[in-house]
Parts: sequence; C-alpha cells; structure tokens
Amino acid sequence: MRPPPTPLKLGYGTNGFSHHRLSDVLAVLADLGYDGVALTLDHNHLDPYADDLPRRVTALARQLARHGLDVTVETGAPYFLDPWGKHLPTLMSDGSERRVELLRRALRIAAELGSSTVHLCSGPAPDGLPERDAWKRLAAGIGVVLKTAERYGVALAFEPEPYMFVDTVERCLRLARLVDGHELFGVTLDVGHAHCVEERSVLDCVRQAAPLLRNVQIEDMRRGVHQHLEFGSGEIDFPPVLAALHDLGHRGLVSVEIQGGSLDAPEVARRSIEFLRAAERTAVAAA
Repeated sequence: MRPPPTPLKLGYGTNGFSHHRLSDVLAVLADLGYDGVALTLDHNHLDPYADDLPRRVTALARQLARHGLDVTVETGAPYFLDPWGKHLPTLMSDGSERRVELLRRALRIAAELGSSTVHLCSGPAPDGLPERDAWKRLAAGIGVVLKTAERYGVALAFEPEPYMFVDTVERCLRLARLVDGHELFGVTLDVGHAHCVEERSVLDCVRQAAPLLRNVQIEDMRRGVHQHLEFGSGEIDFPPVLAALHDLGHRGLVSVEIQGGSLDAPEVARRSIEFLRAAERTAVAAA
C-alpha cells in the first residue's frame, strides 16, 4: 500500500496582514498551522532600507525559527520605490538601478533568513519602448541581479503578473531562455493569475512551469478580473490544482495571496488554511 503523500507546505503573504506587527503575523500563522510565510519587503513589516536592518533581520530569523516557519522573500510592494508609480522603476526603466539595488538587498536578506528564493515580477514596460528593447533591458537587469544571487546562493523566482510586461508563463520561460537558462532563475506561479489571463488552463500552466517552479501563490479569481478573492468566491477548481502540485513533488511554499483581507486577516487566514487542507484531502482521496 502506498504511503500517503507529504502535505503541501502552506504559507501566507504578509501583505494580507498590513495592520499587524510582523511578530504578531508570525504568531498568528504558526497558531493556525501554516508552514511558512511569504514576506513582502515594505515600509510596514521589514524595510530593507531601515537604519537598523541587521538587528531587525537577526530578530526576525530567531522568530521564524521559534515558530518553525519557512520563509520566502517578496519584492512586489507596489509603491515601495515610487509613491506615484505602481511597481516603478522596473528593470526596463530609466533609473533601473534603484530596482537592481532593492533586489540585491532582498537577496542578502533572504540569505540571512534562510530563504532559498526571492520573488520578483517585471512591472510595466515604459511607454513607447519597443518590445524588443524591453526584453533586452529586462534580461540585462536580471543578469546583473543573478550575479548577486550567485554570491548568496538564493534563486530568483519570477512571477508572471496580469497586465505587466511578463504576464504569462510562456513569456516567463522566454525570459529564462534570454538569461541562458541560469540555474538560479526560476518561476513563481500564481494560480489565480493563471486563471485570470492565460489562454491555457491552470493545470496546463502548472505543467508548463514545472521544470522551473520554485514557489506557488494561490487564491481564487475570476476570468479576466485581476482581483484576489477568498477561496470559494471565484471560479477555480482547487483539488485538481493541488493534485498536480502533489504529482510534481512540489516542496516550495504554496502561499495564500489575499492582500484585500487585512481588515479581517486572522479569520481570512483561518478560512484559507481550512479550505486548502480540505481541498488537499479531496485531491489525495481522488488519486
């Protein structure tokens, strides 16, 4: 008789707890049974430009260890570098050095926290920039950041994001080819995003991303509407998705990404883990 599969490692994004202290976020998630946390670097929870950053990172590493939580570091705070421009500057922008510096800091923080990945996305291409040039700039910027990734042994986990320059798994794989298939370039697949914008099914996107898959983000969503919804509020059938991740032997975090749930964060997180564990049991029973 086959032994039961190892449960997926469930995480929760700190951007869904924007009104909580980070130490309290970790305690709540650990109490609810989460395995990890997707830590968004921002002004609220962990500012990578804080004067006392080394002290904060050391304290955070101890807190993560005490709660037994894994961590992945995310850099998608939309207005962190520019209060007027969402996700600006990008690696394709004039002034891309600021984005490069943020990613370098994120890699160093990830290494100190024991995270194997740093999450990033492309942002929008500058108006009027030809697509060919946008690809060249983006690949060149990634190449620079990968040199820092090599120093710390931390992978970049690139996420296709709706309505950004890299918005599909196929375009993410194109970027992987442009950086010569670097071993530290991987993919973060957001299940809701795939349902929202991809021509392929979510299951096909999982299979397509599989060779480079590092992290998964998960939430419900409706086709063509980029709004992160609680589970059961959208259109996605989750047991087959979780079954596919089991079949791949995915061992990275599967992190809930519901930014709009901050006003009721503990209960949204509770409902989310209960839904996902029930869906996972359904997936395993059907295998």
